[in-house]
Amino acid sequence: MTERPKGQVWRDAESLSIGPSSVRWDGDDLVIRFDEITAPVPPMPMIPQGLRGVVRVKPRAINTIAFPLDAQGKHVWRPIAPRARIEVTLDDPALSWTGEGYLDTNAGTEPLEDAFEVWDWSRAHVKDDSAVLYDLKRKDGSALSLALRFDRHGVPETFAPPPHVPLPPTLWRMPRHTRADEGHRATLQRTWEDTPFYSRSTLSTHLLGEPCQAVHESLSLGRLRSPFVRAMLPFRMPRSLR
Repeated sequence: MTERPKGQVWRDAESLSIGPSSVRWDGDDLVIRFDEITAPVPPMPMIPQGLRGVVRVKPRAINTIAFPLDAQGKHVWRPIAPRARIEVTLDDPALSWTGEGYLDTNAGTEPLEDAFEVWDWSRAHVKDDSAVLYDLKRKDGSALSLALRFDRHGVPETFAPPPHVPLPPTLWRMPRHTRADEGHRATLQRTWEDTPFYSRSTLSTHLLGEPCQAVHESLSLGRLRSPFVRAMLPFRMPRSLR
């Protein structure tokens, strides 16, 4: 949650440390430790708040297949754990909970905004399986749509992408959409993150013949390239100069 210089970054095959926070594999579990200062967000007090704790991600299965997002193979997406159990323990503030989670990674050899214009992504748990939808438009005008079903062993199977379903724009008037089974709608339940170029929300939707709840995100790389938006980033993501 804080931009830091390269001297504060360290990694090896099993761990990554950025300042006082780290991500490390502990056997089959991924342990995320963080000690950060949050940016002020109304209606909270307009002073930075501390955020310290641990998230333990327990994958129910590991997917080993990565999916290229562009023709040149410069960008790759891998859903590492399409379904996982999470245990969250915060020291500051004093909170804890457990629930269902998901873990993926994006890797690339160039900035995302150099290759893509927009994308909409979502994942939902259906019975013992997980459904993941990925729609993106590249900067060159081409597009990619992925619809994947992961079984309890983490093995992916493609299925025909369901029809597009519009979603209300964000408070920043950023368009967003998703997909749902023919004849069904997707209803926005709550938007958790709303920025000029990114949103994350919870949806009530219908996929693979089942009603389900989904986590959804929209990303506008065209907006991220805007000098105005870039000037706003330090107010939401602090920068450490040491």
